Amino acid sequence: MITLDPEKQKQAKQYSRIKRRLWLVDTIFSAIYALAWLFFGWSISIREWLMTITTNDWLLVALYIAIFGGIYAILNLPLGYYSGFVLPHRFGQSNQSLRDWVIDQLKGLAIGAPLGLLLLELLYLALRLTGSTWWLWAAGGLLLFNVILSNLAPILIMPLFNKYVPLGDEHKELEQRLLTLAKNANTKVQGVFKFDMSKRTKAANAALTGIGNTRRIILGDTLINEFTLDEVETVLAHELGHHVNKDIPFLIISGTLLTTLGLFIASLALDYAVTFFSFQSISDIAAFPALMLILSAYGLLTSPLENALSRWRENMADDYALSSTKKGEAFASAFTRLANQNLGEIDPEKWVVFMFYSHPPLGERIEKAKRFAS
Repeated sequence: MITLDPEKQKQAKQYSRIKRRLWLVDTIFSAIYALAWLFFGWSISIREWLMTITTNDWLLVALYIAIFGGIYAILNLPLGYYSGFVLPHRFGQSNQSLRDWVIDQLKGLAIGAPLGLLLLELLYLALRLTGSTWWLWAAGGLLLFNVILSNLAPILIMPLFNKYVPLGDEHKELEQRLLTLAKNANTKVQGVFKFDMSKRTKAANAALTGIGNTRRIILGDTLINEFTLDEVETVLAHELGHHVNKDIPFLIISGTLLTTLGLFIASLALDYAVTFFSFQSISDIAAFPALMLILSAYGLLTSPLENALSRWRENMADDYALSSTKKGEAFASAFTRLANQNLGEIDPEKWVVFMFYSHPPLGERIEKAKRFAS
């Protein structure tokens, strides 16, 4: 049975510590950037200047967001480059060339910017038309957007970043095993696909993506090439456990409730910000940095709760994987490989788990599987 690599664990602790520090720097920088726009009067000045160009509400929002977001992206580029490209290469987690990394960033911008702008345009439409109930309309719209995106992402967005192909005859036994697992879980899938994960990273992963007629099993080539059939089976059984336990509806409902509460709190805080900073109204685009700060602070405060809910459901999915496959040793060895290959820290500090972990620590999951196997 494969064992944990002590040197890899040493690297994993260092890697995780650096990523947390970079997250803190990014969080502080984002807050300072938004506060500067508010307290130095830049936000109102930009809005007033833009109003000399256009009085069209839709165009005004688009131009303001382009300036606010564009300057932020340029200032944040060094941090993004270091955290997204330099650091993974330093710890041997990335296979990507600088050219490919830049292309990925441009693709992400080409997709994310229009989608983000669409959401903000609809948000400000709600602010203009619905007044004090804007938060309810925003919550409903965000729920609809997330459901649509979950359904379309596997067929429209994900293929832009990776090549997905059916497993084929080369992996016929693996495909049959996974399809049998899906059938036993009463989960209809459109097939089993592998994707070229190795062109970016040495990490391994598998997932059950999509909703309804776009649901499919996807396996990284790093997982197929480095893991045994039994190990891949237990990893996929965990993903199917989410479907069996109805985790997607659960997380959509719980996430919607938290989002709705956050938007309601934001509506109260935004009213105060309008008075404090002398904005024209809650629909004044100059108030956007204030709204961003309010929602970001709420997200930061509620993330431990969201993580706790997620860890609970992940534990349930682990239980399903073990009970459905009866392969505790394979589960333990699979997650030991993941710890070695993905530089996953097996025993993070409790406060780190509380703040950042959406999954149980790998050490706990490995020990659970060993107990099941014994």
